[in-house]
Amino acid sequence: MSVTDALFDHAEQKLDRLARILPPWDEATTVELELSVERNPKIANAQIAEVTVRTKGPVLRVRESAEDMYAAIDQAARKLERQARRYRDRRKAHGPRGMPGEPPPAAPLDASQDGAGDDVSPRLVKSKTFEMKPMSPEDAALHMDLLHHDFYVFRNDADGQVNVVYRRRDGDFGLIVPEG
Repeated sequence: MSVTDALFDHAEQKLDRLARILPPWDEATTVELELSVERNPKIANAQIAEVTVRTKGPVLRVRESAEDMYAAIDQAARKLERQARRYRDRRKAHGPRGMPGEPPPAAPLDASQDGAGDDVSPRLVKSKTFEMKPMSPEDAALHMDLLHHDFYVFRNDADGQVNVVYRRRDGDFGLIVPEG
């Protein structure tokens, strides 16, 4: 969508507040804002604001929708501020060594219909590659939580194997470790 100067200024003003929350030692931070409009008339909150903040540690990401774009940006900025505060507080509590490198976003596979009558077959619709930096399961769980994903693939710093942390139905985390 085309962005007016007023909308750009509003987004810049709202997202500028992150600079006060994110720690000064995290200079490698970049912020990406993507604005879009759903074309489905059945969707009430069709204005979508997606914000991705890449830090030296985790990637902070939010996606909010509202009836107007200003409200969507406001909601996304508020949610992002909460995530940034949690990240900052975690870094203060555990020190800068606690968050190695930039984590990769987890990529869920979507199952969709291929349009051939009643034949429903899952298709691979997205593929991602990423560098896996070693980290502890606790750090991986934090990254997963900050990304609001249900699972997170990482390389365990204890043994170098690829592991998966996941969110259990009871709200706790689980760890999958390959055998052999």
